[in-house]
Amino acid sequence: MLRKLLKHEFRATGRIMGPLYLVLLVTALCANFSTRVMDSADNRLLNILGTLVVMAFVVAIIGVCFMSFALMLQRFYRNLLRDEGYIMFTLPASVHQQVWSKLIVSVVWFAATAVVVMLACVIAVYQVGFVMDFFRVMHRILENMTAYYALNGTAIALELLALCFVSGAAFALQFYAAMAVGHSFSNHKMALSVVFFFAFQFVSQIVGTVLLVSLDGSPLFEFLSTLDIQLDAMAGVHLGICLLLVLSAVYGAIFYFVTTYFLKKRLNLE
Repeated sequence: MLRKLLKHEFRATGRIMGPLYLVLLVTALCANFSTRVMDSADNRLLNILGTLVVMAFVVAIIGVCFMSFALMLQRFYRNLLRDEGYIMFTLPASVHQQVWSKLIVSVVWFAATAVVVMLACVIAVYQVGFVMDFFRVMHRILENMTAYYALNGTAIALELLALCFVSGAAFALQFYAAMAVGHSFSNHKMALSVVFFFAFQFVSQIVGTVLLVSLDGSPLFEFLSTLDIQLDAMAGVHLGICLLLVLSAVYGAIFYFVTTYFLKKRLNLE
């Protein structure tokens, strides 16, 4: 059932994000062309038009990033917390499957947005000489890498991918949890969702500060310090990424529990 939910989510969201990505890439191409015209032509009107096109490119980047975030909230809110929730919760799918479908799709669009924005920036500043120099430098770096560092580079890339997914899911779950708690009340649901979001952030900051203070000088902190001295640079990078991965997973798991609990036990669709 999760596969069907994902298929439906990607279809519904792809109709919005696909055209936005296309618009962004087109504006990037136009921005590249306009900057070339401004560099070669000494015409005030062309310079003004070129500046407007570059501004449109910046606005397109902001719009795509904002839309990927807004779509994450809108799909969760409309499908599970509004009238559509009556239909969604009658499907042969558990609450966990419903939440995971939203999470996976949101994280995928976050990643796709980052890739498309980087691609658009490359297109906007594209010059044949610059790109050839970049690939030449990358080729030299790859040639000079030993098998040891290549293996570690692959491992780091996989670890960073896992960290990006877990961090993106934890980011989305903060909002999901706040909305799920806010919609357990009868009135002022959205206002309460905003209040609970900031309350969660405040509590998270307090707990994080207390943990950092309590760890300072503790046996665990001394052990990690000793371990960091004994490890080489590459092992230290692996350890740091894994620690961030674990912390992000724990952080997200707390909000996941809050989200699923309130959707199962306390959700008020009236």
